[in-house]
Amino acid sequence: MDAPHRPVDVVTIGHAIVDVLAPSPDDLPAAYGMDKGTMTLIDEARAAELYEALGPAVESSGGSAANTAAGLASLGGSAAFMGKVHDDKLGEIFTHDIRAAGVAYDVAPATVGPATGMCMIMVSPDAERTMATHLGAGALLYAEDVDAERCRQAKVVYLEGYMVGLDAPAAAVAKAVQSCHLGGGRFALSLSDPYWVNLKAAALDALLDGVDILFGNEDEVTAMAGADLDGALSELARRCDLVVVTRGAKGSIVVAEGTTIEVDAHPADHVIDTTGAGDLYAAGFLYGLINDYKPSECAELASLAAAEVIGHLGARPQTSLRAAAATAGLLH
Repeated sequence: MDAPHRPVDVVTIGHAIVDVLAPSPDDLPAAYGMDKGTMTLIDEARAAELYEALGPAVESSGGSAANTAAGLASLGGSAAFMGKVHDDKLGEIFTHDIRAAGVAYDVAPATVGPATGMCMIMVSPDAERTMATHLGAGALLYAEDVDAERCRQAKVVYLEGYMVGLDAPAAAVAKAVQSCHLGGGRFALSLSDPYWVNLKAAALDALLDGVDILFGNEDEVTAMAGADLDGALSELARRCDLVVVTRGAKGSIVVAEGTTIEVDAHPADHVIDTTGAGDLYAAGFLYGLINDYKPSECAELASLAAAEVIGHLGARPQTSLRAAAATAGLLH
C-alpha cells in the first residue's frame, strides 16, 4: 500500500463503520446492559438481536475518524481515510460514501473474515447517543494497509482512540505514528469514549507521550488523567503540546503553550442527535490548525462544525461547512 498518491493535509485512521441510527427510549440501553451515552462492543449475534429491537432506523456511513475526514473535506480541506471494510454490500456503501464526500480512500477491502462493521446508535429523547458496535472488518487494519508515504507527507495524522489497545491494528498504528513524525507532521489522538478510556487505559497511556494534539470530552480526559478537570488539563498538557476538551453546550477548552483558552459553543437551533459532534469538532479544529489559525479561531470553527452535525440524524455534514463558516465570518 506504499504506492504514491496525491499528498493530503490530514490522514485520519479508524474503524470503517456503517451506522444504524434510531430514536429510542431512555431505558433501551439499560435493557441491554449498556450505560447511556457510551460505546459498548458487541458480537455479531448481539448486533442482530439489537437491530431487531430498534424502531425505524436511518443507515449512514460513519466511523469516528471517517466522519472527521468528511468534515475536513466539507470545509475545503484535503483528507484521506485509512480503515478496513469487507468486500460486501455495506463495504460498498461505505466506500462510495467516503469517496463521494471528497475523501481519498484507497485501502483494499477484505475478502475473507468478518463483515463490514456496524454501529447501532440509540438516540434518546434528549439527543444523547448510546452506541453498540460490532467492529467486524474494521478491527483488522494491518500495517500493509497503511500508506507510509502519505502519512509522512501529511501535516497531521489523526487517530481515533477506538483503534488503540486492539491486537490487529497495533502494527498499523505504530507505522502511521512513526511515518508522521519522520515527515515532521503532528500526530493527533481522539480519546473517543470514556468507556474505551477505562477499558484501554494502559495502551492509551503508552501512546500518549507521542501525541502532539489530544482531543477528548470532559469525561474522557478526566478518566485518562485520573483527576478532576483542572488536574487533567495540567497533567495532559505536560505530555501533549495541544490539549482540546469539548464540553457540549458549555463550549470547549484549549490548552496551548501554557495558555488556557475557553471558547463558547456555537449556537444550535435544534439538537436532534449528538452523534459525531466530537468528530466534526476535531475536523473544524484541524482545518484551522493546518491553515495557521489561532487556537481560539480553531475552536470557533470547530464549534460551528459540531453545531451543524447535532442538528440532524447522522454523523456527517448535510450542508457545506465551508459555506456555513464563510457566512459566519470564520474563514481567513
